[in-house]
Amino acid sequence: MKTGVNLPNVTFRTRVRDESIGGDNPFRWQNMTTDDYFAGKRVVLFSLPGAFTPTCSTYQLPGFENNFQDFKAQGVDEIYCMSVNDSFVMNKWAQSQNLKNVKVIPDGSGEFTRQIGMLVDKDNLGFGMRSWRYAAIINDGQVEAWFEEPGKADNHADDPYGESSPENLKKYFEANANKAA
Repeated sequence: MKTGVNLPNVTFRTRVRDESIGGDNPFRWQNMTTDDYFAGKRVVLFSLPGAFTPTCSTYQLPGFENNFQDFKAQGVDEIYCMSVNDSFVMNKWAQSQNLKNVKVIPDGSGEFTRQIGMLVDKDNLGFGMRSWRYAAIINDGQVEAWFEEPGKADNHADDPYGESSPENLKKYFEANANKAA
């Protein structure tokens, strides 16, 4: 992926709360498209290898959640966390993280991740196909800025983290604000 590229048109299978269903599991299926998430908005999108994993749960997701107001002050409408996990897993992870600001996008089949060239094999960890860690600023469905962890490869022995951190994206916004001033 690179700056100026439009996101692929993908349909995401999501589960949304619907109180009219009742019972212990009041959720229904709802298809969401790339346009539903990204059209007409400026958003931060970040993706990671898996829900409930250590770096993702300890640093990356909480970092974006806790810095939401800082990003909002830079003109960001939404922050989305995507992973090659199904909607059940992503919703439960969001609940366990007490998310109020970051919204999760399940890319259960990895179709979006594959189309943007970020699908990698993580069989060495027993994960199967997953996303390489990255972040992006998306403006009306087009990549404004791209932040990819170095060394993208199948079965990478490490899980690099830094380029896609909220702190690094904040530096991008600060640098661009200074250029505009």
